[in-house]
Amino acid sequence: MCQSIFRNKPDTNVTFSLINRTKTVRLAELIDEGELREQLDHVRSLRLTRGESTWLRGNTFYGKRQMFRPDFMEWFEGLRLPAYHLEKRDGQYELTFEGRWPEVMLWEIPALAVLMELRGRAVLEKQGRFELQVLYARAMTRLWEKITTLREIEGLRIADFGTRRRHSFLWQDWAVQAMQEGLEGKFTGTSNCLIAMRREVEAIGTNAHELPMVYAALANSDDDLAQTPYQVLADWQEEHDGNLKIILPDTFGTEGFLKRAPDWLASWTGIRIDSGDPATGAETAIRWWKERGEDPRSKLVIFSDGLDVDKIAELHRQFLGRVKVSFGWGTMLTNDFGGLTPGNSLAPFSLVCKAVSANGRPTVKLSDNPNKAMGPADEIARYKRVFGVGAQVAQAVKV
Repeated sequence: MCQSIFRNKPDTNVTFSLINRTKTVRLAELIDEGELREQLDHVRSLRLTRGESTWLRGNTFYGKRQMFRPDFMEWFEGLRLPAYHLEKRDGQYELTFEGRWPEVMLWEIPALAVLMELRGRAVLEKQGRFELQVLYARAMTRLWEKITTLREIEGLRIADFGTRRRHSFLWQDWAVQAMQEGLEGKFTGTSNCLIAMRREVEAIGTNAHELPMVYAALANSDDDLAQTPYQVLADWQEEHDGNLKIILPDTFGTEGFLKRAPDWLASWTGIRIDSGDPATGAETAIRWWKERGEDPRSKLVIFSDGLDVDKIAELHRQFLGRVKVSFGWGTMLTNDFGGLTPGNSLAPFSLVCKAVSANGRPTVKLSDNPNKAMGPADEIARYKRVFGVGAQVAQAVKV
């Protein structure tokens, strides 16, 4: 994503902001501000090591050798993340990042990971050594039981998508190793590039909502706005092919996106379902492929929203043989500590870091779940009109 932005929109000025959807988790009352600043300052000091750069330059990703161009890698090797702005308000942290899009976008993952881990440390700070040992033994047992259940699913393909909202780096690393051993060929990779390099597994992921959100904010008319989701993907396919040609259709509503989509998109590898009812989203994609003369059985559907074992098994049964089914398992893989501490104080929660403006204009996300919508009310109304979004079914936002 960063390479595509570096090539196509390098001078766009964006602002990213932390958004805690779970208001009951009052982060500013849990996490010490000095410790948070220390961690964020440390992130700004980081550079690629020689070994990491060599791996990115020379490794094969998605069957493609040297995915990253020399000019991009030279820029990336010298990158220092831009400054951040942090303040407290009503028991929450307001954390924002502003600057050139290729630089600012890279704050999202470390910012979320740092806040999640510091929250866990704060909750566990007063636990004794044996209490901690028992806690982690229970969490390990819970995860291993999930893995043994998944192991019985024939034809399963599942990846770790849990980097942003993990309990900790060490816990995610342990979870990946457990998936490697417990699932063997059913485990397809991890979204954490450092763990992928160290554990010799595939680095895996898709494009994200920020691409159409920022492109749309830059549009100068309603007609231009309506075309921005497809311009994003036209730019994307100049960079990538094969299994990276995955459509994320729900940013401004899946139904309207597919109805107006150009025919060339139907030939892409697959679709990621990331909001709304996942079965409904997959059925919509199957109908669209059939209408465009494509065989859905040759297409990949990646489910990635709020997944845990029961939902994974249900969706796999429902769609196996109708499409190629894959899962990006996130928070409930790398941060399922609910019920393991007094007061359920380590329950996972919904924390995101989103692009909120581009060149001074607000961004909007509609989603297939109105509870995930974001942006000013008047702009949300405008986007719904432009993209033909009708009545939507609100669903509880899962982690």
